[in-house]
Amino acid sequence: MADGNKFFPAPRLILAALAAGVLAGAVAVYVSESGSGNNAPDQVAAAGSSKDDVACKAKGERARQVAAKAVGQVAALQPADPPQSLKSLAFNGPDGKPMTIADRAGKTVLLNLWATWCAPCRAEMPALDALQKEKGSDAFEVVSVNVDTGDDAKPKKFLKEIGVETLGYYRDPTIALFNEVKTRGLALGLPVTMLIDGEGCLIAHMNGPAEWSSPDAKRLVETALAP
Repeated sequence: MADGNKFFPAPRLILAALAAGVLAGAVAVYVSESGSGNNAPDQVAAAGSSKDDVACKAKGERARQVAAKAVGQVAALQPADPPQSLKSLAFNGPDGKPMTIADRAGKTVLLNLWATWCAPCRAEMPALDALQKEKGSDAFEVVSVNVDTGDDAKPKKFLKEIGVETLGYYRDPTIALFNEVKTRGLALGLPVTMLIDGEGCLIAHMNGPAEWSSPDAKRLVETALAP
């Protein structure tokens, strides 16, 4: 049994939670945009022609090699095709001040977007916390960004109730971060998770929950950190 199973529900419960989360996301996120349903992104943005994007595009083989190690509990992770720069993704840091992925230069980041109304997001938060506790370092961080609208009271209460102690409290109450990820063709709903290297390049991404405290996830992180 994977050591992370104590954090995560049985597969059939995950499927039920995922369905509930997608429906909740359709109401809470897409109504905020334009009233459209929770379908596949209507615009799949190709990586641009900026200097950063050009540099990231050259990492296609690296993305495939890393994603090939995504098996078992993290098998849904897909290689970036092509890799693109995510340096500009913006949200608020633990100190409440605006920041971007570029502020984590030199550090591999597992960027996760979540909300309290998203059932599968809630299910995977303890596992993300466990992964950060074991693997977090100067070289790696789980950056889990809450996208609830409104004030901080509800997400902070939820994190306290489930005993999250290691994850930094990152926030974007404006929905802008989710909308940008959706426009880039990376998000269908929540949760969405992106593996980003130290140069801000997207290496791999996943829609839906995963057992992030499992041995499979830990091996994936180790692969991403290897030269």
